[in-house]
Amino acid sequence: MVAEARERQEPSTQDSDHPCLTVLPEWPLDTIAVLVTTDPAPHAIPVSWPVRAGDRRILLSLKFDRGSLARLRERPDVALLILGGGNVALCARGKARVIADPMPGADDYVAVALDVEEIDDHRQSAFAVAGGIRRTVLDPTELRYLESRVATLKAMAAERN
Repeated sequence: MVAEARERQEPSTQDSDHPCLTVLPEWPLDTIAVLVTTDPAPHAIPVSWPVRAGDRRILLSLKFDRGSLARLRERPDVALLILGGGNVALCARGKARVIADPMPGADDYVAVALDVEEIDDHRQSAFAVAGGIRRTVLDPTELRYLESRVATLKAMAAERN
């Protein structure tokens, strides 16, 4: 039965004609994304609450001692996979750069901007993403700290627009 189902599937989209978006959609605040850096092998880490900072710009906070931060400083080409509620399923690819080191109000974090060059649309007609990756914050102090960093990123985004 599995083989029959595979035979009925539509062929996969080729990279050359993969659907792309022209602008970033909105996603829920508490979205967890996956940042992919290289050295040259790919490394993927979860990042909390990426901030949409315009049609083709995303802001993130990364801890100052993360290997991913060192890799993106060396090789700024990155990918950010976002699976979020409201049927958000995309991979934003572009160049990342540090815009604040340290981040205002968070000496152990840096603010990173991803200037998006390509937005791969990974939505599918057969199903929708109802909710993204979820985490439960076990330490209320950490939640307040994350909320503070996101507020700083939103303020940085507003200053630029």
